[in-house]
Amino acid sequence: MPNLKNHMEEVVFNQMSTVLEDIKMCKCDKCQLDIAAIALNELPPKYVVTEKGILFSKIDSLQQQFEIGVTAAIIRAALLVRKSPWHEIPVSNDASATKKAD
Repeated sequence: MPNLKNHMEEVVFNQMSTVLEDIKMCKCDKCQLDIAAIALNELPPKYVVTEKGILFSKIDSLQQQFEIGVTAAIIRAALLVRKSPWHEIPVSNDASATKKAD
């Protein structure tokens, strides 16, 4: 049976580390998955089944407007997660000192 794949997931995860370099926030796996989920819910899916479909989707992702849209969605998602992470964040270097995220 052929595999169904949302190529947009690969695009978001490939761009996310570069985008997050300039944003001061927690970059744990949980926060990164939250950012990806929020961004992917905002972006149109790019489902592909065949290798040919993957190739066409990759060509489409080379367009500048496409990359700008993905980057903007990741930034918006990162700012939401930074404001309200789903875990406690350390207050200082002391591992016992934590505060609940707002």
